[in-house]
Amino acid sequence: QVQVVESGGGLVQAGGSLRVSCVASGFTFNTRCMGWFRQTPGLEREGIATISSGGGSTYYTDSVKGRFTISRDNTKNTLYLQMNSLKPEDTAMYYCAASGMFVDCGEFLAGRRSVNYWGQGTQVTVSS
Repeated sequence: QVQVVESGGGLVQAGGSLRVSCVASGFTFNTRCMGWFRQTPGLEREGIATISSGGGSTYYTDSVKGRFTISRDNTKNTLYLQMNSLKPEDTAMYYCAASGMFVDCGEFLAGRRSVNYWGQGTQVTVSS
């Protein structure tokens, strides 16, 4: 049974930091590009950061470059997103996502590759 469970969301003031995590099970975590997506009401879900299966390559959307860092620990089947210098416009539901096997992470970030597994999401709210 596949499980993808996010945690670590919450309320933070603008300029603050937060780390969200995602623990996965039931599939071969270390063969997948993994990513973080986010969605605000009324807007489409967007990819913000992805990381290759071995962790050696990372990709970010322009709006979070230099502020967010994606990482993974394949020994723990865990994905992380460290978010610094948070802004009110970062307020969203954050979702962990797993690609198919051996998918290009740049393509995955851009939404040109399907998501095989989604988490249930964790809410991040940044107050001004």
